[in-house]
Amino acid sequence: MTHETTNTQKKSALTLPSAIVIAGFIIAIAIFATNSSRTPSTPSVNPDPQLALLEDTLNKKNSVEVAPITERDHIQGSVDAEIIIVEYSDTECPFCKRFHTTLGKVLSTYGDKVAWVYRHFPIESLHSKAPAEAAATECAWEQGGNDTFWKYINELYAVTPTNNGLDPKMLYTIADTVSLDKALFTECVTSGRYASYVQANYEEGQKAGAQGTPYSVIIADGKTYPIEGALPFEFMQLLIDELL
Repeated sequence: MTHETTNTQKKSALTLPSAIVIAGFIIAIAIFATNSSRTPSTPSVNPDPQLALLEDTLNKKNSVEVAPITERDHIQGSVDAEIIIVEYSDTECPFCKRFHTTLGKVLSTYGDKVAWVYRHFPIESLHSKAPAEAAATECAWEQGGNDTFWKYINELYAVTPTNNGLDPKMLYTIADTVSLDKALFTECVTSGRYASYVQANYEEGQKAGAQGTPYSVIIADGKTYPIEGALPFEFMQLLIDELL
């Protein structure tokens, strides 16, 4: 009751001069709002996140150095391709598994314009099985060269459940799948002779800026562009089209 009485008293105190002042104030606000809408202080539409990422990637031009590509590297496509994607990857990383499929699609889309170099970056603290799996792919290379390496690692990514979930016996099953000599493969795996090569890849990746996987460096027209994570095909297409 007291509250209602107070409101009634305030309404009755509204005199004609007060009403004129209030009306003028409302008109002034309307004029200000009309003028300010012509020059908004903030954009009304957020920028496309893929375009923002593209700009950020292009701005990182030559911010990293990557170890030169040699005959010892595992490459799909030509070393003379207009664009080379150097990927540092971990066979037990779920994001690497996804990105492996993406880069395969990139190659099938762009043909000889793009090449893919695979390098090892097993993060042992997260995936204790990854270093041995990486070494196993080198044992496949030892028997059949570059083509056999790619057959083996493609199959490995296809069957692994990731996150340290691959049964070590599957390394031998994959060897059978790609027609390796099982005795030679077993001797190679148990010898551990490719552990140092895998570690060298890892250290090269660190120097190139890798802190996680997948991590890639795009080389185009002699310039380098680092990218992190399992970026979708749509973004890779956007970036490649920009660089071609």
